[in-house]
Order: sequence, then structure tokens, then C-alpha cells
Amino acid sequence: MSKISDCKLIDFPKITDTRGNLSVIEETINVPFEIKRIYYLYDVPSGATRGGHVHKTCQQVIVALSGSFEVVLDDGECRKSFFLNRPFYGLYISPGIWRELENFSSNSIALSLTSQFFDENDYIRDYEVFKKETLKHKKK
Repeated sequence: MSKISDCKLIDFPKITDTRGNLSVIEETINVPFEIKRIYYLYDVPSGATRGGHVHKTCQQVIVALSGSFEVVLDDGECRKSFFLNRPFYGLYISPGIWRELENFSSNSIALSLTSQFFDENDYIRDYEVFKKETLKHKKK
């Protein structure tokens, strides 16, 4: 099972120019997997929470392209919150970690890069089921 300590902030190259900044994200170079899927969240209503699931095998990097939000991670034993508010770093989330995105600022955009195509069978969407699965793996 993964631990929150397996998750980390990743800095992306930032090229500064008087005309504006540019950052680069390259698979297997500054993202530790091949990127299979890219999606983004936007127009999230005030007070709404996104996520609320765990991936069994999929890896993910979340970037705040605009605005800010919090990502709360939970490995079944420990919870940790990450505040994302800059497009030149992202949060790597390993498989087996419960995630919730909350406290979205207005006009925020959350970019998500994943190691797999969408597969509903890779999700656990019930927190209690996640906790039971985590306890099962600890007993092994």
C-alpha cells in the first residue's frame, strides 16, 4: 500500500521572460510516468468538493493552472493537505491514496495528468470501502 510520503510536489522548469513565463511538463522526465490521459476541472462552484476517490493502480499529477485549491490526501492512517496555487509545480499522487480537492478559488483550473486511460474498475469511490481495503492490506 502507498503512503502519503510517496506523494510529493514536483517542480516544473520555469522559463522567465519579459513577455511572460513558460513551464514545461514532459512525461517520464518531470512526471514519473507515461501520460495516458489529461483532463481539467474548472467552474467549480464555491464550497464544492471534487475527487472523493482512490485509484488502485493509476498515478496522477495535479497542477493548479489558474487560481488555487487544496488537495487533501489520506492513506488510511494519515491525512495531509497540499495547497496548490502556481502552474510551475504539481502534486504527484501514487496509487492507493484517497484524494479530495476543495476550497477552489474563483476561476481556478485544476489540470490532471494520469498514467492510465479512464477505467471505472480502477476507482474506489466509497471511503469506508477504502478504509476496509487498507486494513486488509495491513494485516497481510
